[in-house]
Amino acid sequence: MRKIRKANLNDLKVLDRLYAKARHFMHTHGNPDQWNEGKPNHIDLFENIIRDELYVVVEKEQIIGCFALIEGIDPTYTYIDGEWLNSKPYAAIHKVASAVGAKGVGSEILTYCKQVFDNLKIDTHANNVFMQRCIQRNGFVRTGIIYLANKEPRIAYQYTRDGKSTETTS
Repeated sequence: MRKIRKANLNDLKVLDRLYAKARHFMHTHGNPDQWNEGKPNHIDLFENIIRDELYVVVEKEQIIGCFALIEGIDPTYTYIDGEWLNSKPYAAIHKVASAVGAKGVGSEILTYCKQVFDNLKIDTHANNVFMQRCIQRNGFVRTGIIYLANKEPRIAYQYTRDGKSTETTS
């Protein structure tokens, strides 16, 4: 049985290997441009753990997946070439990775996030077809294109539990 828990500093070595293998998989399966320059790296993961934002998916005491779930305004999502479904407070999902051969981990991660937050945002690279399919299968709506700090475009998605796609908060 799988469970999701907060990552801790003792997980870092395993997570470094998990992300290295995930990068290799992406680069050899039609997505050579995402997570270049060793990102996310040891320091990124360490900082996410310290901020209590990093989670792991565990099966039979083995880490088979990882993701960051970050509540609050994400500067990357300030500008969108498109339109967000609403302007309510949200959490952003980042750094989704799974062990090669671990089926359904992405969907488990997104299901978990939807249970914790009513309003979620996520983005992925145009070449990351696997992640795009996973995001769309899990009820997220494609909302446009966002741009990373280095100006690289990403496809943006949003999920809102209440289904009210244009409601804003005042």
